[in-house]
Amino acid sequence: MTNEETIKALVKQKYGEIALQDRETNSCSCCGSGSCSTEVYNIMSEDYADLEGYNPDADLGLGCGLPTQFAKIKKGDVVIDLGSGAGNDCFVARAETGETGKVIGIDFTPAMIEKARMNAEKRGFNNVEFRQGDIEKMPVSANTADVIVSNCVLNLVPNKKAVFSEIYRVLKDGGHFSISDIVLDGELPQKLQEAAEMYAGCVAGASQKNDYLSYIAQAGFTNITIQKDNPVMLPDDILENYLSKEDIATYRAIPPIVYSITVYAEKQGCGCSSGCC
Repeated sequence: MTNEETIKALVKQKYGEIALQDRETNSCSCCGSGSCSTEVYNIMSEDYADLEGYNPDADLGLGCGLPTQFAKIKKGDVVIDLGSGAGNDCFVARAETGETGKVIGIDFTPAMIEKARMNAEKRGFNNVEFRQGDIEKMPVSANTADVIVSNCVLNLVPNKKAVFSEIYRVLKDGGHFSISDIVLDGELPQKLQEAAEMYAGCVAGASQKNDYLSYIAQAGFTNITIQKDNPVMLPDDILENYLSKEDIATYRAIPPIVYSITVYAEKQGCGCSSGCC
């Protein structure tokens, strides 16, 4: 197995396990929403409750932002959600795109796809579809989407350049994305970098912020804008699993390294009346 294959197997296993839990169980066994924080999967989740289309059953608390809130979705749009999980962002996007639009969720984990489809069927959402696939090679034709969203997923993918190239391919000319993700501004302690749980928890697999923005520009996107930028404080009871008290004190003494950002960018139209030049 290559290193990339090992990482993908780890992510598929871990998120398959999470898919079998509800949000309440996740909140107690993971971090962020509950009183304990012995894991790292949802310490960065934000509150969707006030967004139209929100369905608690589809919210596993695994995100790090609210990309649909910033995505400028219009009625009739085709929207793709990368790493759609149990369907949370898809259902919020559907409220924006309406009955005349379409939402496609793509997820790597079979158990997540099954859970999302059940959630859609329970609500009679005929214009929301879930496809199993790797977002490094999406099961979607070119020039399909008006808008792409994603919430705390690209940090789990080994080849982020490939994902941004795929986003560019799948977007229509003039389309855009709004993606919430985890990035780094500085080097994590070596023990955190090496911890498999920190990778599956979105931290160890994150790119340096400048590299991340560079990947977007290299894919051909324009009007790259950071819509939201927040530091993420890793709780001591998570750090204690990997670092000594002295290492934690050293980590706390430096400026924040882990950030949750939401980035917007556009695929420029080709400017031709019939096909691209």
